[in-house]
Amino acid sequence: MIEATRTDLAVRLADAERRYVVRNPESRRLHEERALVMPGGNTRSVIHLPPFPLTIVRAEGARITDADGHEYVDFLGEYTAGLYGHSHPVIIDAIRAALDDGMTYGAPNRHEVVLARALCERFPSIELVRFCNSGTEANLFAVSLARAVTGREKVLVFEGGYHGGVFYFGHGGSPINAPFPFLVGEYNDAEGAVRLIAKHAHELAAVLVDPLQGSAGVIPGEPAFLQALRDATDEHGVLLVFDEVMTSRLATGGLQQVLGITPDLTTLGKYVGGGLAFGAFGGRADLMSRFDPSRPDALPHAGTFNNAVLTMAAGAAGLTQVYDADAVARLNALGDRLRDRLNAVGAELCATGYGSMVGLHFTRGPIRRASDIPATPELRALLHLHMLESGYSYARRGFVALNLAMNEADVDGFADAVETFLSA
Repeated sequence: MIEATRTDLAVRLADAERRYVVRNPESRRLHEERALVMPGGNTRSVIHLPPFPLTIVRAEGARITDADGHEYVDFLGEYTAGLYGHSHPVIIDAIRAALDDGMTYGAPNRHEVVLARALCERFPSIELVRFCNSGTEANLFAVSLARAVTGREKVLVFEGGYHGGVFYFGHGGSPINAPFPFLVGEYNDAEGAVRLIAKHAHELAAVLVDPLQGSAGVIPGEPAFLQALRDATDEHGVLLVFDEVMTSRLATGGLQQVLGITPDLTTLGKYVGGGLAFGAFGGRADLMSRFDPSRPDALPHAGTFNNAVLTMAAGAAGLTQVYDADAVARLNALGDRLRDRLNAVGAELCATGYGSMVGLHFTRGPIRRASDIPATPELRALLHLHMLESGYSYARRGFVALNLAMNEADVDGFADAVETFLSA
């Protein structure tokens, strides 16, 4: 019976891929053209899909259009970076106004203080902040700062964690991870994490954790687990770093605000730059002041585009004019609506997450960590291809991030399409 099911899945998937190839000849041509000058036709691994990815040529509001003229409602949201949707008028106006004054100054500009002040006001943990160019950079600098101020080397992370291109801890980790001495704990295992912190406190600089593991399957950290990390790090003089690169969108002050847990350092990225390339790290003033260039013991922090004018202007406009408490509540309510719809289907499917971030999994759950998610690549691929044919785009691994241009009809349409797939 199992073999028959697998054979049926293989036949269905082969047929779906054939239809995909027939529907998208221009995307295929462009993929093959890119492959002549880029390995695998790709310069960002996560956006590659077999047999080839769609090439997107236009985006507006909640919708994207591919090279073959097909339109999709964008439920990927650029892995949370596309919070504002595409071409939000406030963001576009801010970029155009800044562009009129020039792009590259090599000096401080008037926009960065607006963005920095907004972040310090929003996030309970951020007294001082520094900007960089990505979430990867933000975590690299936060971890390096922790090691410098504590004089210790090791960093505790958690299985399934993704903190950037050189900080991946799923499936045994990555061979190109940054060469720090890492300890890897089990996510949502409070007792195990407390034991690790106590045992290695003499050599442990920091604990780096996502309060919700986005890349591992949109798995929320349990409040008791995260509070245990706070208590144990306080007890042993270890720094607690919250990676809120994705989760900062889930409340005006990120998940740390929702949880009532204040880390020593916070890392940010994604949407905070208004949809442009951006990263930031901030925290306690006594820690962050080590980057004050006027100090004789100042730590260096370089980056040509750390305060890029267009990014500063876009980010400041988004945080001060668009993404307020009402916008957060409306978007999170849409995510809750989608999760509730999918979890009520009754099939072997569950939707995880919090607010506007949703994970889709072919199991009834519960899911507390990445190891609870079954490997179902054929089903994931088949659902993804079905959803594309139905006019909905998201990440094949089951990752969904809503954007501000969406409405209830978009969410209900996505849920209807999933239900249609499951009924078949």
